[in-house]
Amino acid sequence: MIQHIDIAVNLLSSSLIENSSDIIEQAAKHHVSPLIVIGSDLDESGQAITLCKQHPLHVFCTAGVHPHHASTWTNTSANELKRLALDETVVAIGECGLDYNRDFSPRDKQRQAFAAQLEIAAKLNMPVYMHCRDAHDDFIAIFNQYKAHLPKAVLHCFTGNKSELDACLAADLYIGITGWICDERRGQDLAELVKYIPNNRLMAETDAPYLLPRSMRPKPKSSKNLPQYLPYIVESIAKLRNQDYAVVAQHCYQNSSTFFNLPANITGTK
Repeated sequence: MIQHIDIAVNLLSSSLIENSSDIIEQAAKHHVSPLIVIGSDLDESGQAITLCKQHPLHVFCTAGVHPHHASTWTNTSANELKRLALDETVVAIGECGLDYNRDFSPRDKQRQAFAAQLEIAAKLNMPVYMHCRDAHDDFIAIFNQYKAHLPKAVLHCFTGNKSELDACLAADLYIGITGWICDERRGQDLAELVKYIPNNRLMAETDAPYLLPRSMRPKPKSSKNLPQYLPYIVESIAKLRNQDYAVVAQHCYQNSSTFFNLPANITGTK
């Protein structure tokens, strides 16, 4: 049976949290398990740990501060993040990075929080889960300062151009691909670039509840994206790469399992 790991589920978002148990169960029925739940600030990271303990082996999480929340990073944040990261359910530091598209936090604060989290990941020898939007030059420059001291890093929801992809691959980053490739309005450039990602650097994600694949047929009644739709994204990636669906699914699964150091006894049923 073909299995999948969704590396980006915003399960603590207001539109998903009330039905989280059902979402996890439905995902497993569609052979999408485990799920990686994203911590976007320290409070949410703590909540993600609690959720993981309620669904052992089916949910793991990241712990970190998203660039949107970089203004909340203080002198005490580093110690709090280190404490959270020690929990066995936390499989990566993040979501951290830079977002110059919305600038919800000042850019200097974003750079400070990003560098601080990379330093923590290096000290703890943990993978890094990263975000970059309209900030490539600063993003890659800061990351490359820490690259030699980090075990692994992934840029989730990649939406950049060819030169940015080349720079990310040169930095040994894993690349997360979402249903953005299924958007005929803005995803065509990315759809073309997917074929350049090496098999051993590719991961798949929904970024639920966001980025519902626009090309899904039949179209879901709700515009809310769900982890159970991940196989559709993997199928779309396979077609764009002219590869067999099962082959791409296996690469994505193995890359994700290895990247997050997931236990060997994870299962696809619940």
